[in-house]
Amino acid sequence: MGTRDPRVDKYIDNAPEFAQPILTRIRAAVHRGCPDVEETIKWGMPSFNFHGILCGMAAFKAHAALGFWKSALVVTPSGQRADEAMGQFGKITTMADLPRMNTLVGYVRQAARLNRERIKVAKPKRAPKPVPRTPADFQGALKRNRKALSSWEAFAPSHRREYIEWITEAKTDATRTRRLATAMEWISEGKQRNWKYMQKPKP
Repeated sequence: MGTRDPRVDKYIDNAPEFAQPILTRIRAAVHRGCPDVEETIKWGMPSFNFHGILCGMAAFKAHAALGFWKSALVVTPSGQRADEAMGQFGKITTMADLPRMNTLVGYVRQAARLNRERIKVAKPKRAPKPVPRTPADFQGALKRNRKALSSWEAFAPSHRREYIEWITEAKTDATRTRRLATAMEWISEGKQRNWKYMQKPKP
């Protein structure tokens, strides 16, 4: 059997009058869709857990919100604007803004199944950061050092970026000159910018 948290009762009682029936309806749908759900307060708002976070709801001055933790696999409402409010249903101001009870219960059941089966939402792959333009003094130093240039061309884009950012972030010309000299020495030896912190292979 699920649990009910008295703090959720208090949260609903203290919510704006328009939001109280909305929160009550959401709560009822969650318990109907997942009888074993456990209530708690997370991030200052009611949260419903079942093998992890299932969904959460909140009330603000002029609207309420409902959000499913694995929303991409639970519900994709039409006409939603992500900048309008937290959750997947925009700004909920009346009971009419909520899906029908049977639909809402269906969403809860789907969310519960995903958690029970430990299905994760695939995270989109981030495009790698572009390598910053190599400063003229750095490029010139590389051209004058064939060994360093050979290592530099073999470096991955991320390793090049680390060196470029290290040099360009120098606060003074003296620091920049010193870093550039150190970079040429390390690059000639095929060392990455943070080679000192890399784990050494075990013998």
